[in-house]
Amino acid sequence: MTDSTISKNYEATADKVEKSFSFITWRKEQVQKGYILENPSDVLLTTWYAEQAVKGNIKVSRKNKKSARRHLKDLKRQGTEDFPWVFVEELGHRPVRFIEKFCKPSKGDFNQLVAQPWQHFVIGSLYGWVHKDTGVRRFREGLIFVGRKNGKSTLISGLTLYSFSKDNENGADVYLLANTRKQSGIIYEEAKAMVKSSPALRKRFRATRDAIYFDRSASKIEPRASDSENLDGLNTHLGIFDEIHEFKDYKLINVIKKSRGSRKQPLILYITTAGYQLDGPLVNYYEQSADVLDGALDDERTFYYIAELDHHSEFEKPEEWIKANPNMGVSLDLDILKEDWDKDKRTPEERSDFITKQFNIFVRANAQSFLDYETLKRNDDEISMDDLTTTSAVGSFDLSDTEDFTSACLEFPLDDGRVFVHSHSWIPEAKVEASNENIPYREYEKMGLLTIIPGEYVKKEYVFKWFVEHSKKFNIKTIAYDPAKAYGLVKSLESHGFETKVVRQGALTLGPAVDDAKELFIDGKVVFNNNRLFRWYVNNVKIVPDRNRNNLPQKQGRYRKIDGFAAFLNAHTEVMDMMVEPEGSGNVEFVSVNDLMGG
Repeated sequence: MTDSTISKNYEATADKVEKSFSFITWRKEQVQKGYILENPSDVLLTTWYAEQAVKGNIKVSRKNKKSARRHLKDLKRQGTEDFPWVFVEELGHRPVRFIEKFCKPSKGDFNQLVAQPWQHFVIGSLYGWVHKDTGVRRFREGLIFVGRKNGKSTLISGLTLYSFSKDNENGADVYLLANTRKQSGIIYEEAKAMVKSSPALRKRFRATRDAIYFDRSASKIEPRASDSENLDGLNTHLGIFDEIHEFKDYKLINVIKKSRGSRKQPLILYITTAGYQLDGPLVNYYEQSADVLDGALDDERTFYYIAELDHHSEFEKPEEWIKANPNMGVSLDLDILKEDWDKDKRTPEERSDFITKQFNIFVRANAQSFLDYETLKRNDDEISMDDLTTTSAVGSFDLSDTEDFTSACLEFPLDDGRVFVHSHSWIPEAKVEASNENIPYREYEKMGLLTIIPGEYVKKEYVFKWFVEHSKKFNIKTIAYDPAKAYGLVKSLESHGFETKVVRQGALTLGPAVDDAKELFIDGKVVFNNNRLFRWYVNNVKIVPDRNRNNLPQKQGRYRKIDGFAAFLNAHTEVMDMMVEPEGSGNVEFVSVNDLMGG
């Protein structure tokens, strides 16, 4: 969003940074074509934006081009028996007009907010699509994924104030949601400041320390967080999650979803940049966006706006950065952004932060992480285990100290150079009940990836029975193991007829396996059927070189478990040898020195 005196603001900015002719020219062209607005539009631009995005006139990410195509496709089939939703421009334009007329930003020298075309697309889509018979809104959830400094806080505040006062529902409670009370308080204070800076809103709303009230409809706006003491009794009309990339689990999300049951047309929005929590809810929702926009997953009730760079090759192409930063030329200055990138890219930590927050691309959490997000995504093949009954496998396990995870795996070397990893874990009930690590144990259990067992520790007989059951169907060539704590289990396995092999936990043994496994992941040759628990283990691994530059795996933090990866690595010390064993004819011939010299 911007104000009507945007040109003056940019002249002031020129005092700080020398403008490049290309950016000045680009911005003037954008204004002339209507891609950047300096004054409010008299009409809703949702469909116009979609048309321009599809034609390539407005540069957007591949996913957002698909989102635009989705809108245009839905317009052609609206109101049909198979698609009962219709697009009512007036309903989509109302919140835009409300924000522009009544909401003033609390920061900066702005006289008026002006919704930009991309915001028309987002807001218009969320509020304009309704059921043809009931008038109920189509979208119940929305993921708005944009880079830093793209007017996110203003969008949150504006939608918050509109929804609890203009949706014509009593008790329209709105919750501003974040991972911590401090963060939810920050976005709440922004909404409260917006009320105080607008005379019209001050007359209508009552702002206190802990809530904003609209007494006419008994509605309120409150901040809530994952660490809030009391999350009971909520009645969610609108819930806005800020920076969901920080969430490790679905606890607060599930609370909010369950609290909307009595509402006529509730809406939950996730407004965020990319982040480092690669096994949390955001990555799950982000991956679902690709499936929905590609047509692989049917979900007509969730809206997606995914602003991101499409490829790493665009890092050095500033003209492409608008894909991740749709507010470029309004709240963001390309020349300043380029200056920041040229400086930040020289320092690994700052480079990662810029890529994550400004290019909106998931990257590994630190320079020593085993794999980055894009590399792990390449390994998304799936294979039916019924097709592996004639393929030899190497088994392995990683035993817990006391009450923690225990993991086992089978690794199958495949004829085409790939490997298949079948991983399973166990956790004691006592650990789950303590629930102090924000790990979604129950979700993993429902997926069949984790067994929660009674008691306070994992008995080794569970691992023994797992190998016995799998040996009835698969050819387990050997079971590789870390000798620590394994004596009793190994004796039981050997008594049952399994061949076992010790894997010494040192650089000479594990270092080559780490390097080989990483090459397989980079080439997209590790198949694990998108096992979320195994993926979590891999995400948690960091590499620490020893003094001889051998790479050894460690977990990134106390709660970042790697047990499943450790089991896989033990197995891979054997599998990688199986994959490079030379084949010969068995015939031995004598070759003389004269033959070698060509004599």
